[in-house]
Amino acid sequence: MIDPGFFLEILPQLLAGLPLTLELAGTSVLLGFALALVLALAQQSGKAIILWPIRVFVAIFRGTPLLVQIFLIYYGLGQFRSGLQAIGVWWLFREPYWCAIMALTLNTGAYGSEILRGAIRNVPRGLPEAASALGLTRVQSLRLVVLPLALRQALPAYSNEVILMVKGTSLASIITLTEVTGIAQELISQTYRAIEIFIAAGAIYLIINFLIVRGLTLLEAKLTPYRTR
Repeated sequence: MIDPGFFLEILPQLLAGLPLTLELAGTSVLLGFALALVLALAQQSGKAIILWPIRVFVAIFRGTPLLVQIFLIYYGLGQFRSGLQAIGVWWLFREPYWCAIMALTLNTGAYGSEILRGAIRNVPRGLPEAASALGLTRVQSLRLVVLPLALRQALPAYSNEVILMVKGTSLASIITLTEVTGIAQELISQTYRAIEIFIAAGAIYLIINFLIVRGLTLLEAKLTPYRTR
């Protein structure tokens, strides 16, 4: 039988992992968005020497599980310790925190690049042509006309990616990071009460994602008032 008092007992302990969960999600989303934007813009050139490496990268990170990616970055690259030490980046790969950030960033960057690429291509061609006719350079047209419209169009799809990243942080527990899921696993090993603990942990993720969805919905309504009307 589920004990309500047990929820009140474990909730503060689970919430202790919330800052790390939000830090992992926030950092990876910001870095992943920057990576996605660069990749999406690079693909607009249409040059095969640029296009195909990006497509391979996107295919790999979209086609393999995030769990496998975390394992390969943390455990796999750790086998090349001497080489990583030689180039001075071992400090990055020996820390589970940075390995988790790297895996989450690359994963969301791959997905996000496809979202942004599609949004940029959906901008009517007449708009950049009109901007060019008004004397704007290609960079100015991209910055002032194309990207603002593309980002507005991409926001609903990108909000789903943000939610997936929040849930994806739970996989960081497999490399010893004690975020919400990591603390939940420790509590289960101590109390053997998996149902109550996972219900409490799931409720925390549910509330976080509800707030994110609500915030992004308000942002979308503000950026696209014509749709609201």
